[in-house]
Amino acid sequence: MTARLFRIRGLVQGVGFRPYVWRLAVELGLNGWVRNDGGGVIAAVAGEKLAEFVTRLPREAPRLARIDAIDSEPAEVTAPGFTILDSEAGEVKTAIGPDAAICPECIADLFDPANLRWRYAFTTCTHCGPRYTVSQRIPYDRAQTSLASFPLCPPCNDEYTRPSDRRFHAETTCCPDCGPQLSLLDAAGQPLAGDSIAETLHLLRTGKIVAIKGLGGFHLACDARDAAAVAELRERKQREEKPFAVMGLNAASLAAHARIGAGELALLQGLAAPIVLCAKGGSELKGIAPGLAWLGVMLPTTPLHLLLWHEAAGRPAGTDWLNQPSDLLLVMTSANPHGEPLVIANDEARERLAGIADAYLIHNREIVIRCDDSVVRATAAGPAFIRRARGYVPVPIHLADDGPNVLALGGYLKNTLCVMKGREAFLSQHIGGLDNVAAIGFLEETVEHLLAILDVTPELIAHDLHPDFPSTHLALRLAEKLGVPAIAIGHHQAHIAAICAEHGINEPILGLALDGVGLGPDGGAWGGELLRLGGADCQRLGHLHPLAMPGGDRAAKEPWRMAVSALHGAGLGYRVGGWIKQYYPSRDPGPLLTMLDRKLRCPPTTSLGRWFDAAAGLLGVRDLMHYEGQAAMELEGLAAKHGPVEPLSGGYALSEQGKVLDFSPLLPALMGCKDNAAYGAALFHATVAAGLAEWVNATVDGKKGAKIAIGGGCAMNVVLMTALRDHFSSVGLDLLEARQAPPNDGGLAFGQAWVARL
Repeated sequence: MTARLFRIRGLVQGVGFRPYVWRLAVELGLNGWVRNDGGGVIAAVAGEKLAEFVTRLPREAPRLARIDAIDSEPAEVTAPGFTILDSEAGEVKTAIGPDAAICPECIADLFDPANLRWRYAFTTCTHCGPRYTVSQRIPYDRAQTSLASFPLCPPCNDEYTRPSDRRFHAETTCCPDCGPQLSLLDAAGQPLAGDSIAETLHLLRTGKIVAIKGLGGFHLACDARDAAAVAELRERKQREEKPFAVMGLNAASLAAHARIGAGELALLQGLAAPIVLCAKGGSELKGIAPGLAWLGVMLPTTPLHLLLWHEAAGRPAGTDWLNQPSDLLLVMTSANPHGEPLVIANDEARERLAGIADAYLIHNREIVIRCDDSVVRATAAGPAFIRRARGYVPVPIHLADDGPNVLALGGYLKNTLCVMKGREAFLSQHIGGLDNVAAIGFLEETVEHLLAILDVTPELIAHDLHPDFPSTHLALRLAEKLGVPAIAIGHHQAHIAAICAEHGINEPILGLALDGVGLGPDGGAWGGELLRLGGADCQRLGHLHPLAMPGGDRAAKEPWRMAVSALHGAGLGYRVGGWIKQYYPSRDPGPLLTMLDRKLRCPPTTSLGRWFDAAAGLLGVRDLMHYEGQAAMELEGLAAKHGPVEPLSGGYALSEQGKVLDFSPLLPALMGCKDNAAYGAALFHATVAAGLAEWVNATVDGKKGAKIAIGGGCAMNVVLMTALRDHFSSVGLDLLEARQAPPNDGGLAFGQAWVARL
């Protein structure tokens, strides 16, 4: 009898892989055994249908499994039947997977009146449910999760111990008799009578704001169709114009408001079920994403979310109703006071959300670590991350090479951290801006948690060059405590290095680092750089023409200031007065012009982001920003709405032997677009893309097949990146983009860790 020993590596523990192998082998009448070991899953299999087993093993793997490799060798199997053996070599430190959206089988249980878990908000199995956000440490078993305080009842324990059941060793499984429970509290924290789901739906339908406890934290929810409720939420949360995400039952329910193509639908219905950015549809929801061309949409990801729509549908039996459009659309935005970390605990919610929420839909299952919703965009080249968090963390990014264990602490805005272990990189969930004590505390919590669940002690610690970042301070403290080196990595080098790490690039490569502002090695404010990376070395080949920032950081929040600066720098200061009167009559440019003339508090920057701000100011799009990147996002939205145009001939200039790229020649044309800002936005994008492409082409000197990596916040601009792809493709250059990490500062730690290893 033919027999083989299979070694399966990847995310194959804690996802129902052993019972899957058992069921497949029993179905095919095979003999042998399966068990966990330190490297994954090992199975000895023998029988006439072994070839079919080999074919089906990777193809029909459990929903949450990720197979990285299957190796096999001859084996000897003598005993009849197929068994699941105890783990080899004692305790196995299993990997912890990401939180996953509810699976179809659990949905069927949830809406079957005869099922034990009918309308139970914590229904889960080995194929779905929380992982990362309930895990305290490894190994991944119930005793190490926040389900430890909920002992299994006899029926659940029977499922948990039966290999043929999909809840075999499902560490978060439970039922209404033994698991967590829901409760609804009023604004004062007092219990509200009645069914919690029904009463929550009633509150939402009547214009109230409800804090709902999800997988990785609370959401603030309101009726997305109720403009008054949306406006009230904005006022209470101090979120004047930043976009909200909208949750709908299915694509049909969202179709009037968002254009959901095949790529977007696949992401929405996937395991991670992230927020997906879609082009707006014909019917705009007032106040949800003002001034933007895209709407962030998501589907119900947990049983608790689905129960709200089930209630709205009248509690039907079965699952047919899930395919019908529903008029219930809910704003689902992170529950946090302005600028602070996500709320995760019940008492914390009542304290920190007082004055914001009218009621609290809570439960008594602890959230161990905060984890916000991921935000993803579908592109022709595949999904692209805006924010990498729930559903994707802690899924590793595979590396081309091994190396020492590294902890990288990221930057200041959109902070994440990264742990490199072996040939894998683990990027943390989105932490956000480190501009308050609570956010810094969240960073410290995340460091401790990620190192614990990965069982890693860093040998190197990497951080940004900026000495005043809280992430830098933490890196230096940890390095001293652990007695390991701390390595400062250039901000823009890290942006390009992250792409090199993802694509396994070790040879020298050109990189365009295009973002807001980051500290350069020369102490300057960089942000539009042409770099050459070779291993740990980084050479600056060129940069954008510097713009002065009148008032320093204040200029980064007031596009009209950058517009005045750009005109002044181009020798067009004499035109400022007339332009200001047309667009911003309440603004007085006099003090700014004096500052610029005298070079007082006007630090220069090579940032492309500031050029975007200047263009938005010149076109009358916006004089003051209410959130980071608002002007650039609105400019992008206008350009997308208008459609492609030809770049302005002579709209940019290369100087200093091609080292400096200047968009000043474009400014007069933008000033002439007063009555057609959308055309001006499209013209700006087209000309910037053409200028960047010529800059790179001149540097590679016509070399076909040369690789160019583009990173930084501006690489999230769809209009700009589409144009650059077309330019580079037409001349035979190979464009590398971020796909497994955000190209903005959310991927900075990934690049830092990679450079530190070199």
